[in-house]
Amino acid sequence: MPRPTPAQLASGSATVVLSALALLLFTRTTHALGVAAIGVAAMALGLLVATALPMSRALKAASRPGSSKRTRGAAAPAPRPKAHAGAGADSSGTRR
Repeated sequence: MPRPTPAQLASGSATVVLSALALLLFTRTTHALGVAAIGVAAMALGLLVATALPMSRALKAASRPGSSKRTRGAAAPAPRPKAHAGAGADSSGTRR
């Protein structure tokens, strides 16, 4: 599994902190169960944001014209040969 990039760490951490703070201020909860639920929700949201960050960059790069991995001068891959009949198969096309 690849290590997270600094951008992923920063965006995920900021999302956790800010969403937890906002939810705690808006709900005004004081019960331990409510605080725990908000903490879990904030962590899940931060994880979602951190893992979605590379996907959005890949989608942007793929939508650009000329962003394919093959260069302009590169030849197209050679076609694959057709599969041959198995051993003992009649390849003449006539029935006996």
